[in-house]
Amino acid sequence: MHPQTVDSFQIRRSHHRGYTELDWLKSYHTFSFGAFQDEAFQSFGTLRVLNDDLIDPNSGFATHGHQNMEIVTLVLSGEVQHQDSMGHTSILKAGGVQVMSSGSGIRHSEWNSSDTSLLHLLQIWILPEKQGLTPSYNERYFTAEEKQGRWCLLVSRSGEAQSLVIHQDARIYGTHLGANESVNFEVKSSQRLWFHVATGSVDVNGETLNAGDALGIQGQTVSLLFKSLTERS
Repeated sequence: MHPQTVDSFQIRRSHHRGYTELDWLKSYHTFSFGAFQDEAFQSFGTLRVLNDDLIDPNSGFATHGHQNMEIVTLVLSGEVQHQDSMGHTSILKAGGVQVMSSGSGIRHSEWNSSDTSLLHLLQIWILPEKQGLTPSYNERYFTAEEKQGRWCLLVSRSGEAQSLVIHQDARIYGTHLGANESVNFEVKSSQRLWFHVATGSVDVNGETLNAGDALGIQGQTVSLLFKSLTERS
């Protein structure tokens, strides 16, 4: 599938994403993943994977391994139970962010331990700046107030503003917007930006993006205005 370009935007519509369905999982793939391959969307800079996962109660990803990837999980609703080979065990609720640097090798499981509630999360893989790093895990809960009407830094290389640390020159921000609320973002020509709508709908410089839609910008200096079109985005 070829990307849609609007002015300097590269638009990735939700219905153009890849899709995997199992008896316990519905997963949408922004970039090539597993059996889904799209030559136009193999990656975006060091951003390799952005999966939008819905996981049934008492189900999830059983213990499996990773190497040489920075894996970031954003919990949108429900809660995820994490266990790994370094001895970390936790339950992270909506608003939680976890970062796992798999480095030289780590095994883990991510499970929806609820008997009744669906788990909705974003799984983001970023290529690390070095191979064979010592594996690590960290997590943090970000309140709705921290993200309301502003860009909240969730993940960064520097760890500034109490963000979680990854081994790559990349940043992940999140925001919540109420009805008709807006927020700006400035992009320089030396930067790449990938914006993903997790829930709701927004207007971005006159272009409507709905849940699951995304836009990419690179090689452009542009000022973006994000305005919510729903009660919450």
